[in-house]
Amino acid sequence: MTDKKRKYSSIIVDGVEQAPSRAMLRAVGFEEEDFSKPQVGIASTWSMVTPCNMHIDKLAKESARGADEAGTKSIIFNTITISDGISMGTKGMRYSLVSREVIADSIETVVAGQLFDGLVAIGGCDKNMPGCMMAIARLNRPAIFVYGGSIQPGEGRTDVVSVFEAVGAHSDGKLSDIELLDIESKAIPGPGSCGGMYTANTMASAIEALGMSLPGSSAQEAISSDKEKDSYNAGKFLSHLIEKDIKPRDILTKEAFENAITVVIALGGSTNAVLHLLAIAHEAKVDLCLDDFTRIGERVPVLADVRPSGNYLMSELIEIGGIRPLMKMLLEQDLLNGDCLTVTGKTIRENLSEVDDYPSGQSIVKGFSEPIKKDSHLRILYGNLSPEGAVAKISGKEGTKFKGSARPFNSEEEAMEAILGGHIKEGDVVIIRYEGPQGGPGMREMLSPTSAIMGRGLGEKVAFLTDGRFSGGTHGFVVGHITPEAHLGGPLALVEKGDQIEIDADKNEINILVDEKELSERKKNWKPLSKDEEKGVLSKYADSVASASKGAVTT
Repeated sequence: MTDKKRKYSSIIVDGVEQAPSRAMLRAVGFEEEDFSKPQVGIASTWSMVTPCNMHIDKLAKESARGADEAGTKSIIFNTITISDGISMGTKGMRYSLVSREVIADSIETVVAGQLFDGLVAIGGCDKNMPGCMMAIARLNRPAIFVYGGSIQPGEGRTDVVSVFEAVGAHSDGKLSDIELLDIESKAIPGPGSCGGMYTANTMASAIEALGMSLPGSSAQEAISSDKEKDSYNAGKFLSHLIEKDIKPRDILTKEAFENAITVVIALGGSTNAVLHLLAIAHEAKVDLCLDDFTRIGERVPVLADVRPSGNYLMSELIEIGGIRPLMKMLLEQDLLNGDCLTVTGKTIRENLSEVDDYPSGQSIVKGFSEPIKKDSHLRILYGNLSPEGAVAKISGKEGTKFKGSARPFNSEEEAMEAILGGHIKEGDVVIIRYEGPQGGPGMREMLSPTSAIMGRGLGEKVAFLTDGRFSGGTHGFVVGHITPEAHLGGPLALVEKGDQIEIDADKNEINILVDEKELSERKKNWKPLSKDEEKGVLSKYADSVASASKGAVTT
């Protein structure tokens, strides 16, 4: 009879015929008694590529210790990471979103190939987290996600976005060389993910709201004792999930994704959450679409005054209790489904039952009577410029409407040169196209140009459109994920300099004010942009990736 706790590993270690497997496992530390234990993979994204992940080897060892002490047998393995912050503004950034798929595929490959019974996955940088979660949903065997944790603030409450915006200020003559060097030298003091409500902290919060990490995992500093305990407890708790046969798709329901969207909105989170939640839902076989973000966003306010649009860092949110008191607030307002199951084996409501409120006098998370914005900052826009949808990040501080003259560029590099050269003026609509999933290929993030715009004092004076993506650190009047992308002949490819563009985030519309007959003529004369032939992983990705409106999943 098959051991229910060893549904998979028994196949690889039981019986005379598996003696060679056991022999090899003895060489990596297995003792005789370990062959009768459930085997759990600890997927570590450790590397020295980025400060986001440089400490995760230690967290993986803590998870392994927790798993071993709980009576399972841990096996640590690695997957890759790409640093968005380091590759930003270069052609290397094309590999960032691609890495999400590579991470998911590599974790699936090891876990399924080695027949592990369960999985702890630990992610730090932006694509690690959705990559881990996509693999977890795809494999559908007991699993827990651990967030690597947020970085401590740099001197003067600086962070990586401070450096990007300093580049724009320097180009405008507002900062000297030595002042720029000073910010560069002090903004990133050590391990951990970028310190605002950027993509990493947004996705960590979303995953906790999904129920796939232990309570509190999303709001802990990377080098804290709390994060070490979280990692240990994840390994330990996994044994309970194996015992009870609680699998990811038992947790990853449509209602769980609605909870995640709700929390992301309340936190003022990254536009990348749209892309990544769609992709995770795809792997979990949950029907989630762009319009779900609009539906939920109509009733959920932005409550957290956090960067990039707000004032506070993640470390400061952690000091007052993290996201759990916020989730409790949302639950009390019937904005969260409290009956959703979590990796604790308990429901969201049960997990939040003993959570303390935020301390009185704190100013980071607002009440429902005084929200930062009464409805979502994440706007799904449709119109003749985005017939299949686009994702805007409109905090309200920059207004909700914009009309201006198009300044189209066929690459990020061209646009960056114009911005830093002082050629972008008030009223311009900066367009960077041919940067979509297929056209990039890879759908680069546009933190460098958007930060340069902010640094030059143009954040409220220009709009920014792209079929690429935005970093979670981006703020201003920005619209990304425009579909169909320019590479496929989408309307963005037809825009000419001086065309009037109108964006209305109240009506959720984005349009080019050009006669349809004229657009038809342009379409007849349009030819795809010729680019250098891509080979290797970028070529494979371009051939298999779906639209950003579908989460840019590969098929």
